[in-house]
Amino acid sequence: MNAKELNPTGVSRRTVLKVLSAAGAGLVLGFHLLPDDKHQIFAETSDQSSFEPNAWLRIEQDGTITVTIGKVEMGQGVHTALPMIVAEELDADWTKVRVQQADAHEKYGRMGTGGSASVRTNWETLRKAGAAAREMLLAAAAKAMKVPERECRTEQGFVLHTSGKKMSYGELVPIAATLAPPQNPTLKSPTDFKLIGKPTRRLDHQEKITGKAIFGIDVKVPNMLVAVVVRPPVFGSKVKSVDDKLARQAAGVKHIVQISSGVAVVADGYWNAMQAREKLKIKWEESSFAKQSSETIRKEREQLAKTAGAVAKSVGDAKAILERATKRLVNVVYEVPYLAHTPMEPPAAVASVESHRCEIWASTQVPDRVQSLAAELTGLPKEKIIVHTTFLGGGFGRKLYPDYVADAIEISNAIKAPVKVIWSREDDIQHDLYRPSTYNVLSAALDDKGEILAWTHKIVGDALNATHPKDKVESAAVEGAQNLPYRIPNLHVEWVMHNPGVPTGAWRSVGSSQNAFITECFIDELAYLAGKDPLEFRHSLLENRRLKRALELVAEKSGWGKPLPEGVFRGIACHESFRSAVAEVAEVSVDRKTGHVKVHRVVVAIDCGLVVNPLSAAAQMEGGVIDGLSCVFKRAITIKNGRVEQANFNDYDSMRIDEAPKVEVHFVPSTEAPTGTGEPGLPPAIPAVCNAIFAATGKRIRKLPIAPSELRAP
Repeated sequence: MNAKELNPTGVSRRTVLKVLSAAGAGLVLGFHLLPDDKHQIFAETSDQSSFEPNAWLRIEQDGTITVTIGKVEMGQGVHTALPMIVAEELDADWTKVRVQQADAHEKYGRMGTGGSASVRTNWETLRKAGAAAREMLLAAAAKAMKVPERECRTEQGFVLHTSGKKMSYGELVPIAATLAPPQNPTLKSPTDFKLIGKPTRRLDHQEKITGKAIFGIDVKVPNMLVAVVVRPPVFGSKVKSVDDKLARQAAGVKHIVQISSGVAVVADGYWNAMQAREKLKIKWEESSFAKQSSETIRKEREQLAKTAGAVAKSVGDAKAILERATKRLVNVVYEVPYLAHTPMEPPAAVASVESHRCEIWASTQVPDRVQSLAAELTGLPKEKIIVHTTFLGGGFGRKLYPDYVADAIEISNAIKAPVKVIWSREDDIQHDLYRPSTYNVLSAALDDKGEILAWTHKIVGDALNATHPKDKVESAAVEGAQNLPYRIPNLHVEWVMHNPGVPTGAWRSVGSSQNAFITECFIDELAYLAGKDPLEFRHSLLENRRLKRALELVAEKSGWGKPLPEGVFRGIACHESFRSAVAEVAEVSVDRKTGHVKVHRVVVAIDCGLVVNPLSAAAQMEGGVIDGLSCVFKRAITIKNGRVEQANFNDYDSMRIDEAPKVEVHFVPSTEAPTGTGEPGLPPAIPAVCNAIFAATGKRIRKLPIAPSELRAP
């Protein structure tokens, strides 16, 4: 489709709404989506000047309404929430609404999905798209019925006249498609919403429960081969030599090729490819990272914490006040480990590279980035590269990085045939782009009334971007540390970049995933030092209105202050991320003989503005809590001799169903525009549990994950 076809009305590309229509083909509206926020990590490479319409609403003459979405569905429910917004303003019959995943195209703008951004950044535009279509259908009905438009209204896919006459949207399509779209359609008042805010079954539900849904790992195309790749066990190493004699003799093997990430074995199926991979004998030219271990990295950071870092925020004179304060905590060290993403569906992609075109099928969070990558690797123009995005079996940030797609493109280009690359669980855990680990030193002082006078926090850790300049703060590293929500007159936060060579990347809730644990546990330490209730201490210092409301709601719903069963203790935490405010209360008991912790209940209160689909929003909070608790007890990526020690779920596990607590989710009533829900549930879950463990045992948790031996009674 060329530019003229995309914009037949001649309206500027930056005009909000356009009509594309063809007689009898239905009414088609194009509309712009807004750029995503800072967590879309490819922002610096996207071309904002070429912003194109990127979502399309089609109404067929049979009444079917299809919303084509550029954002990807990875389990978070965006393929239901975004159509709900359009359908609400359109007054559509929800049973006739369908959703369609868009192939990669620049007309969809930034298709990257992450940062809990899909709903909050597209809210206004999708509402306008639905409202504009509704106004056009109203005008079409008035014309068809020969009645004043003011005497008509819309309801459930029909336009109704006061006389009792009514016409379906499908009937009105031929007339509506000839009308000019309103540029400033009237939006509904939230008090008139009928669909938004109601628990709504997901549009992808049927496909998934019947097994019809296609994920990246499911894709099959004619003449397709399957490949697995052997990557260097030490980061940064290269192939020195390959003895593939035995592997080439293995059943089903078709090719063995060296690519930029390692050595690929291509066979007629996954099993045969994996069997042959075991027969490869590869010598590696190891990088200097082979000398690194988790302990050497920690010792380096311990020394770096004594050096000056880049200043993220400095207000007042915290250091001077700390020196003369009498009521204080100084040089308290908190540590968090590297973490892998481990989506249930490991990385997988299919590529078919030909001389004149390239076609890709991938479970990716960044289809537009995949298209650009394919252009770089093949030399083909982007318009000759077709990227189909499948369902994702989880992302959590891992599938923002299309390294596995690069594998498929390189292999297909080398063997001149379609190929599917599948990473095993071991491949994924040992060659991920990990959540940075950090070493933190905190100090704080209280005044005579128990209020915080001064606070310093030095963070030593990896940058997400390995080439980030040392003298500048990377925003993700201090997220949740520099923007504390509390009244602190003297605050100093520094960051010391230390990239030992571990590949790092964005992980669910990014910087907040670690800094909420550190700051909310340290706040709890200060509440204890002040001799105050941890809820009251936080509430009295909070300057964030939304966090206050969340804290008040979680206190009410959890019964804060009321008696608990014997042996059960509470902890509390709150944190704002992705523009949503979340407070959580955890109830735990600790067996002091074994050190085993039982998390009985987690109560969540979130202010995320208007909730489009409460079912999906609650599910995302529940998942965030479980993900957070898995970090408290189960997860750490450790390094020995430059190698990742963990390899599968036996040594890098998640909380299991029999260990999971009851999670209750409550929404703060709001009429404000929606904010994020995919990630904000995780950060406060970690400190809430750790603070509850302190209440139960008197032991502060300053390093994750917790080993049971740490909690056994002496």
